[in-house]
Amino acid sequence: MINKNTLTLLELIQKLEYYCSYQERCHFDVETKLKSLTTIEIEINTVIVHLIENNFLNEERFANLFSISKFHQKYWGEKRITAELKARKISAYLINNALKNIPEDEYLNTFNTVAIKHWNSIKETEKYKKRKKFCDYLIRKGFEQELIYNQLKSLENAK
Repeated sequence: MINKNTLTLLELIQKLEYYCSYQERCHFDVETKLKSLTTIEIEINTVIVHLIENNFLNEERFANLFSISKFHQKYWGEKRITAELKARKISAYLINNALKNIPEDEYLNTFNTVAIKHWNSIKETEKYKKRKKFCDYLIRKGFEQELIYNQLKSLENAK
């Protein structure tokens, strides 16, 4: 257990440089980490300024990497990515730019693949319960309702 009073400013900087180099972080993550290590606001601000100046911390880079990786690895839709970035206090401007990095054709192909796979995996035989499970899953993934309902109609008509 780290005693909050034992870390010097230099030690805090080194610890946070490692923290940021291990994985891309946003200001909110770094601030939360610093608050768990120290209670002095001036130290928090000094460390954050140092990390920004030395390119350990970059919100735009974080937003771009976060959006593309969550899309490719967890198959999240734009709404879920937007909500997660907002929770990390990323600006709307950076969120919009990050979402532009996801090609529209790739987005639609991934959505269709995820939707079809989930539709086929639902064992429910009652029509309305199956619809609800299908829609709820894709809404939780963060896809747009219009896409979901259009896909639902085409899958039901494909029977």
